[in-house]
Amino acid sequence: MGLKQNLHKLKEKYRGTKMAPAFNALHTFLYMPNETTHSGSHVRVVDDLKRTMNTVIMALVPCLIFGIFNAGYQHYAAIDGTLRLDPLANFFTWDNFALGALKVLPLVIISYGVGLLIEFIFAIINKHEVEEGYLVTGMLVPLIVPIDIPLWMLTVAVIFGVVIGKEVFGGTGMNILNPALTIRAFLFFAYPTWMSGDKVWVHGAKEMTGQPDAISGETILGSLAQNQEPIYSIWDSFWGFIPGSVGETSTFLILLGAAFLIYTKIGSWRIMLSAVIGALAMGLIFNGVVNAGWIQEGNTFYGLMSETFWHHLVIGGLAFGIVYMATDPVTGSQTNMGKWYYGFFIGFISVLIRVFNPAYPEGVMLAILLMNVFAPTIDHYVVQGNIKKRMKRLKAKTA
Repeated sequence: MGLKQNLHKLKEKYRGTKMAPAFNALHTFLYMPNETTHSGSHVRVVDDLKRTMNTVIMALVPCLIFGIFNAGYQHYAAIDGTLRLDPLANFFTWDNFALGALKVLPLVIISYGVGLLIEFIFAIINKHEVEEGYLVTGMLVPLIVPIDIPLWMLTVAVIFGVVIGKEVFGGTGMNILNPALTIRAFLFFAYPTWMSGDKVWVHGAKEMTGQPDAISGETILGSLAQNQEPIYSIWDSFWGFIPGSVGETSTFLILLGAAFLIYTKIGSWRIMLSAVIGALAMGLIFNGVVNAGWIQEGNTFYGLMSETFWHHLVIGGLAFGIVYMATDPVTGSQTNMGKWYYGFFIGFISVLIRVFNPAYPEGVMLAILLMNVFAPTIDHYVVQGNIKKRMKRLKAKTA
């Protein structure tokens, strides 16, 4: 009660000043605002934007905790291969958690610290309230980057993503590209050696490059892109005991998050389901091409093209992208029919990019950003189609 009263006093003290947005943001993040309406009719609900963002963060927390353990596990397992013989027994250990926390928590702190600082600066300059959209972006960013990404690189990328990807369009609700993916795209194209290859997914691998006992952290997608047999089973991928971006490895936890978002009506089940259908369709097409003998073993595209079609859903970051980023309500399609087209093409294009770009065997980032651009166009044609149908029905009734 004391904290609430003190925050309210500070808010009243700085009311009307440049710092008012900062105090309002902190106050309304922790408590319901004290303001009440005085006239007119109003609809009262409890699911404001901050609570919606907090719900998504709750769905991401299990992926974050698992990613912390996995960061430590992958490091020690790369040094001592016997740990992989029984991953469950060797995964949830204090050593894994301590090392993982040491590497992951700074990513979270930088992501939130720099991102929210930019948000506050723009709120003060533009004299408007601090927007809540970065609450989810700040959690997504550390989950979609490699474990050893330098903090200064992440800082530069967050500044770019928030300013160029969102603020220049008018802030939360006005951006056309997913801010988290804008940040990752900037990192990928500006610092490609830190975002791809087999030395970026396991802590310590890059520093030991060239040494006889160097650590290798090849992902399943990387192995398949080189026509090599992966050392990880499909069950390792499902549970998440594999190298990869911090929070993208466990399909199991991502599915739990998807169920939670659908249950709370935060995430669109239409986008998720249609994206899965699109990925499966593209995978089936590629499997058919291989089975027909049009692509022979040894071909550049054979490894990923011959992979069982449904495996694409549990390897790489496809599942994470579908559940947590394709469903972004700002940058995705708004119409129900548009969501089916939007999601389908995300899944379809993701697998397409995986196969035909072996140098970058993970296409979900580019697929979502591409469909972000086309989402308004999809909605436009869906709305126009509905108008034409209604006009036809009207003419038929008046004829």
